[in-house]
Amino acid sequence: MGHKLKVAGWISIGAIAGALTMVQLQAVARGGLTPLPLEQLQQFAAVFGIIKTDYVEPVDEKKLITDAISGMVSSLDPHSQYFDEKTFKEFREGTSGRFVGVGIEITQEDGLVKVVSPIEGSPAYRAGLKPSDLITRIDDTAVRGLSLNDAVKRMRGESGTKVTLTIFRKDENRTFPVTITREEIKTQSVKGRVIEPGYAWIRLTQFQERTVEDFVRKVQEIYADQPKLKGLVLDLRNDPGGLLDAAIDVSAAFLPENALVVSTKGQLADSNAEYRATPADYSRRNAPDLLRTLPAALKNVPLVVLVNEGSASASEIVSGALKDHKRAVIMGSQTFGKGSVQTVRALGPDTGLKITTARYYTPSGSSIQAKGIVPDVMVDDTKDGSPYATLRTREADLAQHLTAGKGTEDATVDPAREKARQEALRRLEEEAKKPQSERKVPEFGNNDDFQLQQAINQLKGQPVVVSKTLTERPATPEGSAAKPPAAPAAGKTPVPADKVAPPVKPAP
Repeated sequence: MGHKLKVAGWISIGAIAGALTMVQLQAVARGGLTPLPLEQLQQFAAVFGIIKTDYVEPVDEKKLITDAISGMVSSLDPHSQYFDEKTFKEFREGTSGRFVGVGIEITQEDGLVKVVSPIEGSPAYRAGLKPSDLITRIDDTAVRGLSLNDAVKRMRGESGTKVTLTIFRKDENRTFPVTITREEIKTQSVKGRVIEPGYAWIRLTQFQERTVEDFVRKVQEIYADQPKLKGLVLDLRNDPGGLLDAAIDVSAAFLPENALVVSTKGQLADSNAEYRATPADYSRRNAPDLLRTLPAALKNVPLVVLVNEGSASASEIVSGALKDHKRAVIMGSQTFGKGSVQTVRALGPDTGLKITTARYYTPSGSSIQAKGIVPDVMVDDTKDGSPYATLRTREADLAQHLTAGKGTEDATVDPAREKARQEALRRLEEEAKKPQSERKVPEFGNNDDFQLQQAINQLKGQPVVVSKTLTERPATPEGSAAKPPAAPAAGKTPVPADKVAPPVKPAP
């Protein structure tokens, strides 16, 4: 029997090695023929065969190959990823701004799922869910102990199916079930309102396919209400990024025609490009140029951009472009530092590969990889400072992050920062136990939003409360061999701040 297993194993190895040899003859990169390392691939085939025949229990062949591909890709950098059928579908839903679920934005509190807000018109909205409701069970599963992602997956599902959420409503001190029928949800990535006569606030939560359309509509609404707008705050705090063309589009809304927005550099010829404020660079094929419908005054309205350490990727493209062209005053805290471009390539109808293909550079030629955009004016999260800033993960904290030059670098652990993180975590837990009315952390855009208040003061020419504790983060951990070019001067004011609550996750 053992002999038969070994024979079977070597037959598997031979079959795979033969297939890999054929692959070597046919392997073509976008730049031409690329020889594959046959010896290493034969070793891979040998390991595959041994696992198939010798492992303690049968192993699914497809899973073995998928895990091997995932491991190969994930070893490159934190943002390259292999998409299997399930994750590819979720990725496409995330960038399209459409998914099937109940329609709420959620975060975590005391190990439970907290409703930040129901999406207007969604099944959850119609069912009467309210901000601050706590979800204690999803169908028959207790929420305590689930990760936020697990909770999201359980609330999502096929259109027309039902899910029962058990809700604890604090202000009414009661628990009750709500059964909701899932349907396709169209997320709103743009929010905004007039703060006071002459001054408005627009927040982008993500750069999706529908972001530009929603952004244009919101600007038109604001100008219809305030035709003589004196100042605008563009809020990119905790915006994790998204689609490059949406970032170029939003930048172009404020910049002169043909102004450079961002440039990219990579190994492939088409990874070396400049993107400008022109319809050719930001409009999708056969799509109308929505920016033509914007009020002409938007090009010159005084502008403040709010950012923090949760502002990444596309958010940094926009803030970097507006800063370098001196079109806006950047306020808040130093951004995340994701200065790399990912390209998604389909490997078949249901699988794909997201791979880092370039670094991007602001109009001045500066890479912000593992550093971020340094605000012109550093402002704390609250009037009492930024007590939870150390809890926010940065690009430089991620293992195998790209440097601003060539290569990657492992994150280093700073004992002082780790101690500060533990203290901030303890304070956050204590804050979460307080009644909602006593909490110090406001929601973005409300009347207690300290950073927004400072942005309005900046637009009015009134005194701004600048952080006395925040300092500019270095580009990379100490001892790094590669450092990016110096960023443009940020003025004489101090630098960064960040956000306080955990990132809000659009869900169901």
